Amino acid sequence: MTPQKLLVRRTEKLRLVIFDCDGVLIDSEGIANRIVARRLSEIGWPMTPDEADRLFLGMTLNDMTPMIEAKTGKKVPSHWADELRAEFVSVLGDEVIAINGAVEALDGVSSLGLPWRVASNSSHDEMRVKFARVGFTERVYGRVHSHRDVARGKPAPDLFLATATAEGVLPASCIVIEDSVTGAKAAAAAGMDCLAYVPHGDGAALRAVGAVPFHSMYELPGLLALAARG
Repeated sequence: MTPQKLLVRRTEKLRLVIFDCDGVLIDSEGIANRIVARRLSEIGWPMTPDEADRLFLGMTLNDMTPMIEAKTGKKVPSHWADELRAEFVSVLGDEVIAINGAVEALDGVSSLGLPWRVASNSSHDEMRVKFARVGFTERVYGRVHSHRDVARGKPAPDLFLATATAEGVLPASCIVIEDSVTGAKAAAAAGMDCLAYVPHGDGAALRAVGAVPFHSMYELPGLLALAARG
């Protein structure tokens, strides 16, 4: 299915666009994968950044912990997650850049008169420094939701459902913009359509969980304009 076919088959009027943060608005995943790979190697699971991306893309640290303990055969040190979060905040705040076309996508959605919000498995502290780094602080003010606001992060639907509730709209009136299988599964569980930003490759893994790939953030306003006419 093409993005156009997804959007023209909508049964509810589009009332909210929900953006993931990392990999959709902020180009942070390569940096995070580098940090995770190094820290896991230090505690007994040798790993490359590419492996970290394949295994953990879109996951919370809490969800990663059982996988790490099963692989290493030992408990993750009690301080490990807090130290990792602190390093994320420090390094990401110094190094991240915006995804190419993200500014134009946000401005385009706003110009269509469509409300939008951000819902991420990152913490508020992480998102705060990332958005500050790329100059998005004022742009996203009052629109940001973290997995820490709900009982369960993605792939559970809780975060997306809470985001829709904050805007006062039904889940079926939302479109989610994601880049990970974890996020696409959450959108499906929430009863929301999902467009998957896939800058490289065919997006087969995302398509398999119900998302519809598109390849440039510059495309997004046009796709959403089509949805808004439904």
